[in-house]
Amino acid sequence: MGLLKVVDFAGLLVAMLLLFTVLLMGSVSGIGVNWGTQATHPLPPAIVVKMLRDNGIQQVKLFDADSTTLNALKNSGIQVMVGIPNDMLYTLANSVQAAEKWVAKNVSAHISSNGVDIRYVAVGNEPFLTTYNGSFEAITLPALQNIQSALTKAGLSSQVKVTVPLNADVYESPNTLPSSGNFRANIQALMVQIVQFLNANGAPFTVNIYPFISLYDDPSFPPDYAFFNGYSSPLNDNGRIYQDMFSANYDTLVWALQTNGYGNMSIIVGEIGWPTDGDINANLQNAQRFSQGFMSRYLAGQGTPMRSGPLDAYLFSLIDEDAKSIQPGNFERHWGMFYIDGTPKYQLSITANSNGLVAASNVPYLAQQWCVMSPSASLDDPQVGPTVSYACANADCTSLGYGTSCGSLDARGNISYAFNSYYQIQNQLASACRFSNLSVVTTTDPSTGDCKFRIMINVPTALQSTSSSVGSLKQPVGLLLFLSLLILSIL
Repeated sequence: MGLLKVVDFAGLLVAMLLLFTVLLMGSVSGIGVNWGTQATHPLPPAIVVKMLRDNGIQQVKLFDADSTTLNALKNSGIQVMVGIPNDMLYTLANSVQAAEKWVAKNVSAHISSNGVDIRYVAVGNEPFLTTYNGSFEAITLPALQNIQSALTKAGLSSQVKVTVPLNADVYESPNTLPSSGNFRANIQALMVQIVQFLNANGAPFTVNIYPFISLYDDPSFPPDYAFFNGYSSPLNDNGRIYQDMFSANYDTLVWALQTNGYGNMSIIVGEIGWPTDGDINANLQNAQRFSQGFMSRYLAGQGTPMRSGPLDAYLFSLIDEDAKSIQPGNFERHWGMFYIDGTPKYQLSITANSNGLVAASNVPYLAQQWCVMSPSASLDDPQVGPTVSYACANADCTSLGYGTSCGSLDARGNISYAFNSYYQIQNQLASACRFSNLSVVTTTDPSTGDCKFRIMINVPTALQSTSSSVGSLKQPVGLLLFLSLLILSIL
C-alpha cells in the first residue's frame, strides 16, 4: 500500500509538471517580429530561423504561408502567425472549399507533419486603408468567417485563431483625445461586426501603429512625441497623461472597443518600428531611439494609461526588403533591424539578458568587388542620365537623396552607387557593369561613413526566384525624375 501511494504521488507530480509545461507553451511571451521576404536575395530561411533563436525571439509574423519558410520553423519553438495576402481575400470570401483547401495545405499540414507552432492566421493585411478605396470592405469579414469555419472543421479552432491586421486609421479621435476614440465613420458598422466576430471566437484585435508615419505625413507633428521620452507637452485626457504618440494611439483603440461594448478585448500590436533610411527622419539614430524606447517599456511590462499590463507586439521588421514597393515612400525598404545580409543596424536589447542584436551566421556573400563610375569617364557624357535611370529603375537607389545615408555623395558617388546596386542585384555578372564605357569593377570598397556600397549575399537561384522578381524593383517615375535632377544639380 505504501509503495502504491509513492507511485501515485510520483504520477501526480509528473501530471502536474506536464500540465505546467502545457500552460507555459500556451502562453505568449517574448517579443515578436515581422519576417517579410520581398527581397531580391532573401536570406535562406534556415539562417533566419537560427538568427531568430539566437536573438531570443519567440514569435514571428509572416505575410504569406510560404512552405519553405514554414518548414524552416519546424520544431523551432517559435510561435507563428501565417498571413493571407489581400489578393486572396476575394476567393476565400466566396468559397468555403477554397478556405478549407488553404487551411489544409498551409496550416493543418505544417502543424501535424512538420511540428510548426502556428497560433494565428492573419486574414489580409491592412485591407481597410483609405488608399484602397473600399476594395476589400465587402470581402474581408466573409474571408475571416470562411477561414474560421475551415479551422473549426480541421479541429484547430482552439489552437489557431484568426485575426486581421488593421492599420490604425480604422479608428479616429475627433478632438485628439483617446477618450473620444471610435471607429472610422464610414466603416463603423463593418468594424463592429468584425470585432463581434473576433470576440465570439476568442480572437484578438490586431493593429499596426506607426509614429514614424505621423511624423512623415505631417511637418507640424512634434518629433519628440513620436518617441518614448523627451516630449515636453504631454496630452492630458481627464487625468490620463500621454507623453508619446504610441500610447495615445493604442488607447484610442481601447476606447473605440470600449465604446462599442468590447472594452476587454485582447489587442496585438501587429507592427511597430522605425525605418533607417530613405527619409530625413529615417536614420539609425532615430530608429535606435524609438526601438529601444519601446523595448524598454515592453520588457518592464509597462502598458498604457488604459491598459497597464504587458503588451503583445511584433516589431517591424526583422530584415530589410529591397524589392518592396516604395509607393508609400523611399523608406519602405529600410524597416529592418537587420540589413539584407542579417547584420544588425544598431544596438538593441530585445530580451532581459540581451547585450544587443546577434548577427546571422554562415551568410554566403558574392565576391568582394563593386561596380563604380570609371575614373576616366566624363560627367558630361550624354549617356550618364539614361544609364543611371536604367540602373535605378532595376535596382535600389532609395539611399540616395536629401537626408538619406548617402545624401552627401557627389555626382560621381551617386552614379557609382546606382551602378553598384544594379551590379550586385544582377549577381555581379560581368555584363551588369558595362554602362556605355562609364563603369568599371573595383576591389576597393567605395563606402564612406554611413553610406554603404553593399555586396549582395550569394543565395541559390531557386531561392531568388521565390522572392519578388528584379522587375518589381522598377521605381516610380517620380523617383527617377528626382534622381536625375539630383545628379544634374550636382553637375
